[in-house]
Parts: sequence; C-alpha cells; structure tokens
Amino acid sequence: MRLRALLENEALGLRLLGGDDELDRAVRGVMTTDLRDPSRYLSGGELVLTGLAWRHAPEDSESFVRILARAGVAGLAAGEAELGAVPEDLVAACARHRMPLFAVNEAVAFATITEYVVRQVSGERAGDLAAVVDRHRRLMTSGPAGGGPEVVLDLLGSDLDLRAWLLSPTGRRIAGPGDAPGAAAPSAAVRSALATEHLAAGRAGRRAPYRVTAGGTVYSLFPVGPADPAADGGGDPREAVLSGWLLAVEADAADWPAERLDLLQGVTQLIAVERDRGDAARTVRRRLAQEVLELVRTGAAPAEVAARLRVAAPVLLPGLGTAPHWQVVVARVDEGRDTSGDPAADETSGPLARALLEEILIDPAAGGAEPGDRIAVAHAGGEAIALVPLSALPPTGDTPATEESLHADALLAAVREPLSAGLGDDRRLTIGVSAAVSSAEGLRGALEEARHARRVAAARPGRVCAAGHHELASHVLLLPFVPDDVRRAFTARLLDPLREYDRRHRAELIPTLEAFLDSDGSWTRCATRLHLHVNTLRYRVGRIEQLTGRDLSRLEDKLDFFLALRMS
Repeated sequence: MRLRALLENEALGLRLLGGDDELDRAVRGVMTTDLRDPSRYLSGGELVLTGLAWRHAPEDSESFVRILARAGVAGLAAGEAELGAVPEDLVAACARHRMPLFAVNEAVAFATITEYVVRQVSGERAGDLAAVVDRHRRLMTSGPAGGGPEVVLDLLGSDLDLRAWLLSPTGRRIAGPGDAPGAAAPSAAVRSALATEHLAAGRAGRRAPYRVTAGGTVYSLFPVGPADPAADGGGDPREAVLSGWLLAVEADAADWPAERLDLLQGVTQLIAVERDRGDAARTVRRRLAQEVLELVRTGAAPAEVAARLRVAAPVLLPGLGTAPHWQVVVARVDEGRDTSGDPAADETSGPLARALLEEILIDPAAGGAEPGDRIAVAHAGGEAIALVPLSALPPTGDTPATEESLHADALLAAVREPLSAGLGDDRRLTIGVSAAVSSAEGLRGALEEARHARRVAAARPGRVCAAGHHELASHVLLLPFVPDDVRRAFTARLLDPLREYDRRHRAELIPTLEAFLDSDGSWTRCATRLHLHVNTLRYRVGRIEQLTGRDLSRLEDKLDFFLALRMS
C-alpha cells in the first residue's frame, strides 16, 4: 500500500504535517516504538508509530529522524496524547530528511492503525499477483519501445515487495536499486559471488532458480538468456549461460507458489526482449569493426584503413570529435583438446570469445547497459579482436596529456572468478593486449603484438589468463615455452631443499628469498620489509646458501633463484 492511502481513511485520524511529495512511498509493514534508537528492529519500508517518549530535548528529534531515514522507513506517525501537539523540532527534522510526518489524533489507538496497515499490506500481496502478471504481459507486447529493465524491477519492488538486481555474467550491475538508504545494491564482492554461482550452476545444468547465500543474504538467481538463443554463442546452451544476464532476487524462492515463479519467468523473458532490442546497435558496431579489422588483417594500405575508420567513427566513437589512440585486444576460448585448424570449433568459439571480450572491456564499476556503446569487437578464425579507443587524459601542471591505456592484469581482476566458473575444466579464455598506437599505420603491428601476447598467456596455467605487450620484451616471454619437465627439474633442484626446511622448521626461507630478490639484494630494505633485524636476515640468507650451495652475492645465482621462483 501507499502512504497516501492512510490519509484517505478518515477513521485513522491522521493529519499530514510534512512530506506531501513523498506520499507514493510503499508501506511494507508497521512498527510501534518509543526507543531512542530502534534501528536494529527496522528493515525498511515501515510506518513507524511513536508516542514521543524518547524525546527529552529538542535536539533528540534530529538524531531519531536521522536513524529512521538511514533505515529506509516509509513514514513517521507521532501521537498527540503525550505532548498535546507534535513539536516543531520534529517537524523540522522530518523536513530535512524528507521523512513524511503524520500526527495521530489522541482519540485513535495505535492498534487501530497497525491493524489497518497489516490487513492492507497482506491483502494486496495476496490479491494483486494476477494483476501484476497481466501488467507484465501487456508490457511485453506493448510495441517496439518497452519499459526497460529498470521499470520492470521497480514494478517488482512496488507491487510484490521484491528487491532485485539485473547483473551481467561477471556481476556488473545493469539495473536495480542503487545506493539510496534502505535500497543499497549488493557489494561488488557479493555480485561477483552471485555471478560465479550463476555460471557454475548453469554450466552444471541445474534447474533455475538457483538459491545462493552471499554476504549473509539469501538470493534466488534467474537466468536471463537472449530471446534468440542463436544470437550469442551459436545456439550452444553453455555459451548462452556465459553471455546471458542474471536476475538476482533478494528472497528465497524455494517455497514460492507456481504463480509467482511464473511471474519471474515472465520478467526474465521481458528483459531478454529488451536486451535484444538494445543489441541492434551493437550489431552495427560489430559489423563496422569487422570491416576495419578485415582491412588490417589482409594488409590493406594504411590510407585505406584510415579512411574506413573515419567513415565508421560516428558509430565506433560516439561523442568523440577526433580519432584517439588505439589498442588492440585479442581473446580466444579454447577447448581442452587441440582444436587448431578446426573450422567448426572456430565457428563456435569466435562468437563466445567476442561476447566475453565485450563484457570484459566494460569498466566493472559502470552500471547500465549503455557502457558497451563504445566497445567494437569482431571475430575471425576463432579469435575475438577489439579496437579500443583510448581517452586522452588532460595535462596536469607540467605533465603533458597522456593516454589512459588498458593493462592486461587489470582487465581480469574483477571477472576472473566468475568466468572461470562458467568455463569449467575443459575450456580456457586467453587474452593479449597490444601497446597503444596513434595511427592506422600501427594497427597491423598492434594486432600481431596482441596475438603474440595472447599466445604467451595461453602458455600459462589457469582457466582465464592475460598478457600485455610489456611482457614481450622480457624474460617472461621465454618462461612459458620452457618444457614442463625442464621447469620441474630446475625449480626442484633449487627450491625443494628450502621448502622442506620451511616445512620442518617454519623458517620462512622461501618468503625471505622472494623479499631479498625483490629488494635487489639490499639488506636494509629487505629487513625493513620483513620486519626483521638485519642479523636475522643474514642468518636466513646464509641458511639458504648452505642448503642450496649457491651464493646470493653472485648475479648468476640471484638470476637462477629469480627464474625458479617465477616458474614454480
């Protein structure tokens, strides 16, 4: 029910003292209290009834109302029996915090108001379900301009008292309540955990909705796949899970009646239709990116590539007056078996890699579906290839303008865990990132650089790996290509004696060795870093040399230890 319904019933004896522009707030319950701090008993959406026994001085009103506002209370009703009239300081405090305030006539018992609110709220929840389902069905057939995910989730909150969020497969918030009091969105860690469970459950073939407890709260997860399953991932259900969204509802759907489950399924269908409508622009960007990259791949003249970029700029670079610097990012999804040269495997993995790369390139903190509007990704031969425009950072002081470039490790920081769960044990995602280039002439070299970096990433262990251009001029380039048996023998010869000693004596020789090398052999810096006395550090280093027969004052031995640690 809405707050304004309280004023429509004259038998309740309520008089509005402030907050007439907030009367459309939904009332989810009622609570009577005279505690100075009732926050522990509030969950949001309540009408609070109070006899003002907590007020001993005018300044008490500010703290009391502030507590209610932070808890997301719908409104406050103050009785007039105790003081004869509602104090002006309480009226002012409610106005500051946008808290609707009612005065309760002394002839009306709080129990009368409580009984009315409980009856209305419970009756509406039980009786309006069919109307809500019908409203959603009408929305789904209302023509080419649907209400959008936010409208759908608002209806769930106002009509069924369900808080829900639409998340991407990596846990990025697309729609749903933000950070307003009483409606804070789940944290990034919780959203990542929900996405991880969603992808793992979908991959395992579990029946939705999936029940998950994250951050101490129970959620029910409903998959939101594309309305046309062939649009992403070539129609393979596993690919549809990895590229689809999810609806996270803050409730346990295990005991829901069939009607409510049907409603949520209808909601996911509506969102899928809305998503497909929004994907029309993405299809255009993909096609333009495909044309540009085809020119780059086939070695077309830089002038021809530059001309095609200028034509495509209004779509690929909306809002940017001039073409910025570019980076090229290459991604590939590989099966556990060798599929090189298999056209059928490329036909399946290419679209999936493209969908994943489009999501990875969006800032995890960016909400909504629009941040992908500047992401242009094509695919060819099983690879997904992205042209990423870089935004120029303004100069500061004596520092010239710079480009904010992508870094391989940063790309995967927020998405590695959920994507690993979705890929499972039999597939891997590997990514390579080029250096920035400032003209069409450099795009061919950037593409080859990104491909080479991706091959470096593919030689590493793990389901989701990335490498950047800076690693192509380093020993890191060589390490992944050392045969496994050689790597194992080399690291075992140098590090196994230290590991065994640490296991028996808890001496922390391995961490000491790592810190010593990271400090470039500086005794003082290393001791400070480890919070040790220099003499203790010298003793540990001496023990390392004794156990391995090496001398850490020699460059060759330092280098051997460094490589052993990197390969272990």
